[in-house]
Amino acid sequence: MSEALAVGDAAPDLTATLVRSDGSVADVALSSLTAERPTLLAFYANDFSPDCVSEWCSFRDYGWFANDDRVRVVGVSPSRVTTHRKFIDYLDLDFPLYADRDLELTRAFGVGYRAFGVFRRPKRSVFLLDTDRTIRYRWIGEHPLDPSRDQPPLDEIRAAIEDAFDGSADEETFGFE
Repeated sequence: MSEALAVGDAAPDLTATLVRSDGSVADVALSSLTAERPTLLAFYANDFSPDCVSEWCSFRDYGWFANDDRVRVVGVSPSRVTTHRKFIDYLDLDFPLYADRDLELTRAFGVGYRAFGVFRRPKRSVFLLDTDRTIRYRWIGEHPLDPSRDQPPLDEIRAAIEDAFDGSADEETFGFE
């Protein structure tokens, strides 16, 4: 697969099937998500694998990601729509999940690999995109046997979001410049 996108690169504007926490499903362009606010894309291998359950419980339980409206968290995996719905319900997630069945998003971000040399899937990875889809932060799992096993560094991701977006034009000035 291709080399991973780097900080400063523009993320492609692809459309994929998005499953929302309310169970609704729609084909949604990445640009429509980032137009509303910065987006944190979190790639993972599949729903219900123990490592992925742990990852999404971490995002959910960390709290800050669900309670801070500066950024939207969106999962990306090759799991099916029906599996995403069950996964969202099972873990009580407030995050939408892209069903990247053909691995188009995975390939576009350059985070695909072959598990055991056979099965194509995404490396566990995180990309912070600003409203222009410019990558402001990235983290890619590099476990020597299975890169889907590494866990994203939540404190580091939070710090990157705060560094990237604190003090921006969106900050309330109460009439003072």
